[in-house]
Parts: sequence; structure tokens; C-alpha cells
Amino acid sequence: MTQITTQHLAQLMIGVARSQLAVVDSVENMKAGFKFTHVRPTLETASRIRSNHAETLADFPSRLLLQMLGRNPPDLERVARELEHLISGESTTPSREALAAETAPASDSLDMT
Repeated sequence: MTQITTQHLAQLMIGVARSQLAVVDSVENMKAGFKFTHVRPTLETASRIRSNHAETLADFPSRLLLQMLGRNPPDLERVARELEHLISGESTTPSREALAAETAPASDSLDMT
């Protein structure tokens, strides 16, 4: 049996997102405004993009389709890199705690700016 690489999985995910986008576009052609009135809010809920939870592999397909709805669809290398991070257990976006640690001033710093 052949080994499926992250690149293969990324290509498959992009292909599925393109076919989903084709269905959404066909409905948009029949009913103007469908994409941004109905599809985008539902996908944002499904992808948990507005929640403060770390990204998971289960959220990734919805997030990918949301990216496909935009003007600049994601490229293969970026999708593969995000998949690699998610499969390894790393988050592709920093958590709220990590952001707070980055922006918090050091306790021994005298910089007042």
C-alpha cells in the first residue's frame, strides 16, 4: 500500500474545496447574495473561526472552503504546511495565552513607551 503524504492530502483537500465552491457558485448564480448571506455565516460557525479554541483537524475543511470563497484561494504549499502543523498537534494560530505572553511587558523592563 502506498503512503499518503501531506502533499497528497493537501491536493485532495483543495480538490474537494473546489468542488464545494463550484456548487456554492452555481447556487449563487441562481440566487444572488446566497454565498455571503447564507453560506459564509454557516461556514464560519462550522469552522469555529470566531471561537477562542485552537484550530483542529476537524475544523480545517470548513476553514479551507472559507478561504476559497475569498479573492485569493490558498496555495498548495500553505495548505500542506497547515495540515502538517495540525497533524503534528501544533496550532497554526497562536492561542490567547501565547498572544498575551508576547504582548505583556517584561517585569524587569524599565521601558515606559
